[in-house]
Amino acid sequence: MFRKLFKTRYAPDYTLLAVIVFLLLIGAVMVYSSSYVWADYKYADQFFYLKRQLLFCGIGIVGMLFFMAIPYSTWKQYSKVILLVCFLLLLAVLIPGVGMVRGGAQSWIGVGAFSVQPSEFMKLGLIIFLAGYLSVQQKNITSFKKGFFPSLVLVFTAFGLIMLQPDLGTGIVLVGTCMVMVYTAGARLLHFFGLAGAGIVALLLLILSAPYRISRITAFINPWEDPLGDGFQIIQSLYAIGPGGLMGLGLGESIQKYFYLPEPQNDFIFAIIGEELGFLGGTFVMGLFALLFWRGMKTALEAPDAYGRFLALGIVSMLTIQVMINISVVIGLIPVTGITLPFLSYGGSSLTLTLCSAGILLNISRYSKI
Repeated sequence: MFRKLFKTRYAPDYTLLAVIVFLLLIGAVMVYSSSYVWADYKYADQFFYLKRQLLFCGIGIVGMLFFMAIPYSTWKQYSKVILLVCFLLLLAVLIPGVGMVRGGAQSWIGVGAFSVQPSEFMKLGLIIFLAGYLSVQQKNITSFKKGFFPSLVLVFTAFGLIMLQPDLGTGIVLVGTCMVMVYTAGARLLHFFGLAGAGIVALLLLILSAPYRISRITAFINPWEDPLGDGFQIIQSLYAIGPGGLMGLGLGESIQKYFYLPEPQNDFIFAIIGEELGFLGGTFVMGLFALLFWRGMKTALEAPDAYGRFLALGIVSMLTIQVMINISVVIGLIPVTGITLPFLSYGGSSLTLTLCSAGILLNISRYSKI
């Protein structure tokens, strides 16, 4: 039915697909290079993190191929159910005994030997629902009451549940992505100015309500004030990037991964890339993300309907915002937020959901004139 409605190339954007595969390969190599010291120390198996990363990659690739094969219009039909499930998962993770606490945040639900992070599901679920909402209500989006406010209620309800964990980094990515979608739909700037004012006040209250957030701000302003405490991570990250120079110390030759930079295979993997592969290696990785952004935006612009355009835009915005935040943290431009680097950082839920999102984007590219 869908193929009769829209002309399809029956093949995805191979450039976009190649970029994703290339990033996954770089990620696997760098996860091993950055983690084998920690893995050998903690688990007596230097391949521990690599094996799990390859497992997550395999699951994610299967998910990507699955989503790439299903017409993206399908998700619009089930968007309400998907969003409801995501909200139920966010509520479930807050229940004592169900949600698992890591690093001070109750953000995971245990599933056997693994765990899932409901906030990652919410990012994709909300994009799917909001794309459908905006494609229908775009004519009303300039009205605060009819279009703008209902979308705000939805987005900030999800944000509020995520903050109860708490997980400010994921919440910022979610809100930022949704606001890009709403703005592109034609929302009035006046409404955004009002929202920005309220957002600044709310952000200040969130920071002041949690001592660890205040510590992160002060550590960002002057990490050397507490070099063995709150400033430790960012200092060690800069110590990794600095010696990397133009060409890097060489693959596998990082010094900071020897128990200086905590768990370097996660949020700070870009620091190890900078140390081992240098400025050129880091620039190459950022170039791949720029290419991903370009092909993703072309897919969005050339999608055959409004739903496809908003859906592709949401996925590309989510990935781009996450990349910008992660790299900005690693090089010391913004405070530490705990955001992974898409396709590269070690992870389960994050990597799997990122690849599933990429699968939807690749499916939209099958119907785009690119």
